[in-house]
Parts: sequence; C-alpha cells; structure tokens
Amino acid sequence: MGFFDFLTKEIAIDLGTANTLIMFNDKVVVDEPSIVAIDRNTNKVIAVGKEALMMHEKTHENIKTVRPLRDGVIADFTNAEFMIREFIKKITTERSWLATSHRMVICIPSGITEVEKRAVRDSAEHAGAKEVHMIHEPMAAAIGIGIDVQAPIGQMVVDIGGGTTEIAVIALNGIICDQSIRTAGDELNNDILEYVRRQHNLQIGEKTAERIKIEVGAAIPELDNPPENVEIKGRDIMTGIPKKISISYKEVAHAINKSIVKIEDAILKALEMTPPELSADIYEHGIHLTGGGALLRGLDIRISEKTKLPVHVAEDPLRAVVRGTGIALKNFKKYKYLMQ
Repeated sequence: MGFFDFLTKEIAIDLGTANTLIMFNDKVVVDEPSIVAIDRNTNKVIAVGKEALMMHEKTHENIKTVRPLRDGVIADFTNAEFMIREFIKKITTERSWLATSHRMVICIPSGITEVEKRAVRDSAEHAGAKEVHMIHEPMAAAIGIGIDVQAPIGQMVVDIGGGTTEIAVIALNGIICDQSIRTAGDELNNDILEYVRRQHNLQIGEKTAERIKIEVGAAIPELDNPPENVEIKGRDIMTGIPKKISISYKEVAHAINKSIVKIEDAILKALEMTPPELSADIYEHGIHLTGGGALLRGLDIRISEKTKLPVHVAEDPLRAVVRGTGIALKNFKKYKYLMQ
C-alpha cells in the first residue's frame, strides 16, 4: 500500500438503466433513479435522481428530463458523467475533505461492446476516478447472493434489470455461457402502457406504468395470494378528459406475456449452450433470479414450469448486483481476475 492510499475512496457502482446504486464502506449510500433534468436554455443540469424523476413527464418547454443510460449502457456521455459526479458528492465521510481520488468498480452487462466499455470508463474517469475496474453484472449478482464463483460447480444466474436481462452460467471464476437480451423492466413498462392504451383507451405515462408493475405486476394469471386491483389515472384518448380506471394483476400478466416469453426463450438458449457436466450442477442447484424483475409475482413459478428446474428468488434482489460489486471491491485481490 502507498502512503497516500488512505486518501482514496473505494466505491462500488451499479450503474443501471432505471436506478443507480453506490456502495461505500459496506453500505448502500446512494439508491436513486438514473435520470437528469436539464434547462434547455442554458443546457445545464438542474436536478438528478429522485428530484429529476419528480419532474419526469411533467416539464414545460424550458426543461427536459433525460435518461443517460439505455439498454444497460451509456447513451448520453455528458449527462451520465454529470450524474455519476453528483451521486458521488452525496457520499460523506469524516475524511471527505481529504479524499482526492476514487477507486471504482462498476458493473456492466455481459453483452457490452468495447465502445460501450470505453464510454463507461471515460465517464467514471471524468467524474474523478483514479482507477476504474468493471465487472459483469451476472458475476456481481452471483457474488452478491453468496454463490462461490470460484468453485468447480455450475450456477445459473438470471439478472432482470431495467434495460437488460443478463443470463449466465458461472463456474471456476468465469462465465461459461451467457445471454444478454434487451428485454427487461423498461420493456415491461412499455407493454403495460400499450395495453392500457389499447384496452382501456387511456393514455398513461412511464411512471404510472412502473407503479402498475410494482403494485400488481404478475407473470402468471393465477396467484395464490393475489394483490388488490390498483386504481390509475390518465387521459381518455376518445374525449381527452382525465379519468380513473382499475387494473388487475391478471391484465398485467396478459400485457407482459410476450416479453416474459422472450426471457424464457433466452434462458432455454443459455441452458442449451451449457456443457453437460454443468447442466447436471444446474439441475441440482437450480436457477437464481436477481434484479428488480425477480420481484414480479409468479415469475419463479413460470420459469420453473418452463425449465422443470428449481428457481430461487434472491433475498433483496434489487441490491444483489451492487452488493456483489462491493464485495469484489473489498476483496480486490481475490476477485481481480474477474475485473475488466
């Protein structure tokens, strides 16, 4: 260790399409939406995270809201850099006045290109990182839920985030085979939005679609403990007048069915690519679900019926990736060969 290493903050970041989580000193210190609000006149960022999300779809012509990440990767370099910098500012420590640089580990989708990797690295460096390391999301998720990724045992992890669904078979510190598809939380929101427009002649926004998914989202039309219907408000397409309707979990299950089928097909494809000995391990240990999509009611039952395998939903699936990224950073020597 160098003499000035104590001046360096070690930060683990789950830079997600929907939410950004930052872990520092073994605690999740930032959990905010990945969104920024910009003044069109000055082109300056006026809000990030929760404050910007409150403005989303409610702005006048002088303000616009932007999601700097799309499909799990940086789509808007400038705003992504500013957003990362603002989130890092929220980290306070006793020595915050001394800390001059950051060592960051950022998780990335397994299907990311070299150009997209460079965008992540550059954004982090411009936000003040001295060292930037990257780890694949399914590997971070596996570490975060307590899987021994060094063992010669095949484990399948399915991480359903906001922009991408990452499916990987992991053994001996590596990803043996993987599938990365751009069907995830955002796509489910769009499905719900389209269904409500088509079936109820009601125009709703992204935030309302997200609320429907959280409150009554389901992957199967029959649940043992069904949630109560949720009331939503929007604009009637026929009259233009605001109105209120009630949505059931069965309607949501029907609305998102096509996207769930795509996720199922990707899981089956990954299983087809898995070597026989690892397939035997997966048969024994099952499939592990992480990410926000893992909270979808009945999804584990549906995937289990499709694959004939046991399916386990991780404890606190929303934070599995950032927790694994933090563990990899804390035990850097042990996991350094997993870094990009």
